[in-house]
Amino acid sequence: MFKSLVKSFSKDLIAWYHINKRNLPWRRTNDPYKIWLSEIILQQTQIKQGLPYYKKFIKKFPDIFKLAQSSENEVLKLWEGLGYYSRARNLHKTAILIVSDYNGIFPTKYIDLINLPGIGDYTASAVSSFSINEVNPVVDGNVYRFISRLLAIKTPINTHKSLKEFKKITHQLISKNNPSDFNQAIMEYGALVCKPSSPNCENCVFKKNCYSFLNNEVYTFPIKKKNNIAKIRNFNFLVIKSSTNQTIIVKRTGNDIWKNLYQFPLFETDGPSNKNDILHKLNKNKNFDLNVSKLNLFLNKTFINKLSHQHIHSSFWIVHVKKINKNYVNITDLSTYPFPKPISNFLINYKW
Repeated sequence: MFKSLVKSFSKDLIAWYHINKRNLPWRRTNDPYKIWLSEIILQQTQIKQGLPYYKKFIKKFPDIFKLAQSSENEVLKLWEGLGYYSRARNLHKTAILIVSDYNGIFPTKYIDLINLPGIGDYTASAVSSFSINEVNPVVDGNVYRFISRLLAIKTPINTHKSLKEFKKITHQLISKNNPSDFNQAIMEYGALVCKPSSPNCENCVFKKNCYSFLNNEVYTFPIKKKNNIAKIRNFNFLVIKSSTNQTIIVKRTGNDIWKNLYQFPLFETDGPSNKNDILHKLNKNKNFDLNVSKLNLFLNKTFINKLSHQHIHSSFWIVHVKKINKNYVNITDLSTYPFPKPISNFLINYKW
């Protein structure tokens, strides 16, 4: 079945794509900078969420020089709310590297792209394919799902072995004359037809050759290896508020989540904390020289933020004080700092 599929697969797929493709700005250019920017933004991100960020980045940083000349804080602030912040930090590192080592000329060949910060096989394949039509098949979540259903591939897609296997298959299927459209098409097909839930099998161009459809096993594939249970972390943020509209924020610097973003002072605890626990920690901590007049938990609840490997339980303790003696910022300046999503959500909802 696979040999017969190879003969017509790319032709049928590209024909479908030309009729059904979505009109997206990064598909109307072969500028490697813009393509790279879109691919980094869309990692782990749906198009409807990523598109506004792409437009904001292109407006503020229309070329690699503008991005390289910016500060990391500016990039992180613009990225705020998108998550997986290492992408933004690597975006900035790569821009600086290309300006310094490549004279601002963005690489287009896979062999050069793969060595840049934050660029793996998928992004290097996408940029080289879409910018200069290099024959490098892309393998993302949509491709894993589509091909594994089509061919009943039982290798778990979240293992290192899977990439090599799927690259070998897609290299046999890819159009050698038009790899750019093929790569766009195979991802688009997974996004619009071979969807995770409610796939449009009845209108699928490949249903006569699809193992999953013919054997009623569409939801069997793709196969994933079970991950470890997510770790629960309890973050108690101290929102210190003076009578003169000042507060305290600190920068996260360790190799942990939200590196180089800002936060309110934090006590991480093994479990939920109450008001007495927080008062006790405040009194014991020598970093704070505060005369607390009032302490309360924002909305009397904890907010849960689910990440891939950990769940963050955030409590925002409002600490009222008369004055802050040092290391304070004005509340009106908070909008200029990049914060992780739980804190940016708090700032939207808290009435200072």
